[in-house]
Amino acid sequence: MLKRVNSYLTTHDPGDAPPESRQLEKEGYVVLDQVFSADEIAVLHNDITRIFDELGPDRRALNRPLEDDEMFRYEMFNRSAACQEAIAHPGILRVIEPLIGEDCHVIANTAWRNPAGHPSNAGGAWHIDAGPHVPLADGINWPESIPHPVFAIGVHIFLQDCRREDGPTGVVPGSHLSGRFPPPEQTMDDDLSYGENHVDLLLGKAGDVGMFVSDVWHRRMPATEDDRGRFFLQVHYGRRDIAQRIRPTAEVNHLSEAARGRAVGTRQKTIVGLHQSHFYDG
Repeated sequence: MLKRVNSYLTTHDPGDAPPESRQLEKEGYVVLDQVFSADEIAVLHNDITRIFDELGPDRRALNRPLEDDEMFRYEMFNRSAACQEAIAHPGILRVIEPLIGEDCHVIANTAWRNPAGHPSNAGGAWHIDAGPHVPLADGINWPESIPHPVFAIGVHIFLQDCRREDGPTGVVPGSHLSGRFPPPEQTMDDDLSYGENHVDLLLGKAGDVGMFVSDVWHRRMPATEDDRGRFFLQVHYGRRDIAQRIRPTAEVNHLSEAARGRAVGTRQKTIVGLHQSHFYDG
């Protein structure tokens, strides 16, 4: 657990943190019940639906079919006052701030609307969103006596019920402690495990909030024939030190026109901050 002392981070007594924060730190995920009221969810649902109806897909991943791209809308707090209010909900901040600091900020904010019967409902591949932030070699285990640092947290604000039939996000508890990404030969394995821990599901009612550490192994699980689709507002929170990915660096950067012109090679571009879109911004 962390807190700021002047401009520095220091450890904090974990006994003062909510139990949900401790579960998120230890297991890599947690689901919070009814953080948002029915009225709050109705406002969010309606406003995000409006944005999907009024604005076409952002087309950030040009290699992604338009049908798939249609399921996402980015930089939601720029587009919706309701979303901007939701990302600062005290019910969320009380859980994440003990882990990534009172000055943590949103690094990405994307709405997901997966329609029932879409081909993507067959499930996605196991992955991590960033890192591993503390890579470990095979055979090396994170010591139990030292809390594992958390750098970024993904949050799903459920706008409709998310059931097992709908292909929820699956997580492998404790896998964020591995210091490794999921085994490449098991990227579509429904029964992936880490140690003695097997897949758990982020199931929730509208108004619930699912959270997971960015390093934890996770994926969308396959939906069933009774799939009703998914609809949620995704928010990624990061430590103050981690750059925002609200928009691609090609659109938002700190470069002069002259500096951009001089960056002609791939490494010349990345060294000045022009990166390819990936997790968070694409």
